[in-house]
Amino acid sequence: MTWIAPSVERRELPTTAGEREMLQGWLDFHRDTLLAKCAGLTPDQLVEASAAPSTLTLLGLVRHMTEVERTWFRTRFVGQRIGNLYFTDDDPDADFHDADPAGAERDVAAFRAEFEACDKAVADRGLDETFSPRPGRTLNLRWIYVHMIEEYARHNGHADLLRERIDGATGA
Repeated sequence: MTWIAPSVERRELPTTAGEREMLQGWLDFHRDTLLAKCAGLTPDQLVEASAAPSTLTLLGLVRHMTEVERTWFRTRFVGQRIGNLYFTDDDPDADFHDADPAGAERDVAAFRAEFEACDKAVADRGLDETFSPRPGRTLNLRWIYVHMIEEYARHNGHADLLRERIDGATGA
């Protein structure tokens, strides 16, 4: 039997919450939205570049967001030395370029595991806590949350178009 991307029930967005809960709620909503765009598709559909001439795929977006979460939360903010999952020196866009249907189930599981690891890594850290990703630039954890929400919002728009081109599904 061929693996099918599982369905996901998006978590409810908070409407009246403190800043941290609001940021986390929006981030979780966008994570769930990307998974919802993949739900019900086969590995071959997940790697279909459905909006030519673009080579962008849904699985490429999942892999990209896995790497982006890992980089910002765990590598840059927390300082974990964990390496990249997909990026290479030879191909910094390998997350997009090397998506393979044979690895779809593994890549979706890696995405889920990564955002859970990111949440755990920053759970007890303050939004005002700062770090320097490079000399002369200081950011705080709040900036990462806002950046991640922005990153997901942009890529979920791409996912909307890709999914509609694959099977006509809209919404969610």
